[in-house]
Amino acid sequence: MKTLKYTAMAVGAAAILAGSVATAEVTKLRIQTHHGPEAVSGKLAAEFIDNIETMSGGDIQVEMFYSSAVVKSVETFDAAATGILDCDFTGGAYQTGKNPAFQFVGDIMGGYSTPYQQLSWLYYGGGLEAAQELYNLYDMQLIGWWLPGQESLVSNSPIRNAEDFKNWKFRSPPGMETKIFEKMGASPIVMDFTEIFTALETGIIDGADASSLANNKGMGLYDISKHATFPGFHSMPSDHLACNKAVWDAMPVAHQRIISVAMESLALRTALFTEKANAEAAAALVADGVTLWSWGPEDMATFRAAAQASWPEFATTPEAKALVASHMGYLTQLGLVTE
Repeated sequence: MKTLKYTAMAVGAAAILAGSVATAEVTKLRIQTHHGPEAVSGKLAAEFIDNIETMSGGDIQVEMFYSSAVVKSVETFDAAATGILDCDFTGGAYQTGKNPAFQFVGDIMGGYSTPYQQLSWLYYGGGLEAAQELYNLYDMQLIGWWLPGQESLVSNSPIRNAEDFKNWKFRSPPGMETKIFEKMGASPIVMDFTEIFTALETGIIDGADASSLANNKGMGLYDISKHATFPGFHSMPSDHLACNKAVWDAMPVAHQRIISVAMESLALRTALFTEKANAEAAAALVADGVTLWSWGPEDMATFRAAAQASWPEFATTPEAKALVASHMGYLTQLGLVTE
C-alpha cells in the first residue's frame, strides 16, 4: 500500500508540475541594436540574450535584429515606443533632437572619469530614477546601460594638454561636443564616422574623435596619426536598453528582474573587456611609435570646466535641467567638480 501511495503522490506532483510548465508565462521580445553581430559589442549583446533566455528557462524569447536591420539607428527608439519593436538597444544620444535631456543619458561629455563612476550615478546616485522620468514621457522604460569607457582622441600632432587644442582641426560628432571644443579654441568639423580615415589621410583634418583606443587601432587610424590621448577623458557614450513601457509593465516581475540583472552583468563585462583591449592596444601602439598623452589633473579640470559651461546651453527643458543638476550633485560628491 505504501508503494501505491507514494506512486500516486509522485504522479500527482508530476501532473502539477506539468500543469505549471504548460501555463508558464512567456515573454517574447523584438530588440534592435546598431551593432553588427561580429563586432565586440554585438557579441556581448548576444551573450546578454543568451543569459536572459537561459536564466528564464526559455520563458524569455528574443528575436534580435543586428546592424539596425529593421529601422535606422536613430528611429529605433520610436519603433519600440510605437510597437514596431519591443526594445531599443542603441543609445539615448540618438534622441537629442527629441529632447536635449537625452544628451545627459547618452554622452555626458567631460563628466565621469571611468565607466564605474558613471554606472554608480545610474544605480546609486539617483540617476536611474531621474532618467526614468525622461524615458517614461515617451512611453519607454530605461532598463540599464552598457558603456565601454573613455574614448581616445586621434591626432597628427601632440595633444599634451588643453593648450594644444587651440586651432586643432578635428572630426567631431554633432551636438554638445562641438560647443565644448570651440570654447577651448579647437576647430571641430562635423562629419560622418565613415569619412574619418580618408579625411585624416588627405589632411582635411588634423585629428578625430572616433572611438576607444582599441577600436581606433582596429580602424587603422594610428597608421596615419601618431598621437593619442590615453586614458581618454572627453567622451564616454553609453548605450542603453530601453523597452516599450506597456510591454515592460506586462512582463512577470521575475522576467523584469532577470533582464535588469543581466543588464548589470553586461555593463560590467563591457567595461572589463574594453579595459583589457585598450591596455593591449596601448602596448602595441607604443611599440609602433605612437605617443600616448595622459592629461594631468589641471588640464582635466580645464576640460571639465569647458564642458560644464556648455551643459546649460543644452539644458533647455525641465528634464535636461533635472539631469544636469543630478549629475552635478554626484560629480561634486565624487570630487570630480567643485562648487
